[in-house]
Amino acid sequence: MERVAIKPWGNSQGIRLSKSILEKAGIETDDHLSVEIQEHAIILHKIFRHQSFEERLAQFDGKMEVYDFDWGDPVGKELV
Repeated sequence: MERVAIKPWGNSQGIRLSKSILEKAGIETDDHLSVEIQEHAIILHKIFRHQSFEERLAQFDGKMEVYDFDWGDPVGKELV
């Protein structure tokens, strides 16, 4: 277990987390977290963030995968 200290940060208080803690939690700089208080504990959860088109494009490796999907038999007034 690692320990951290609460320190003044402007008019607030702050906690600095080591790189190893953030890596273990899968949290990166500028990620957003939700804060929950439970029985004298502070619980932080990483909030899902949609990627921009540019971010997705940067990760694209040029490979396209096409999947056939079986929607089953018609059950209403679908056009077949």
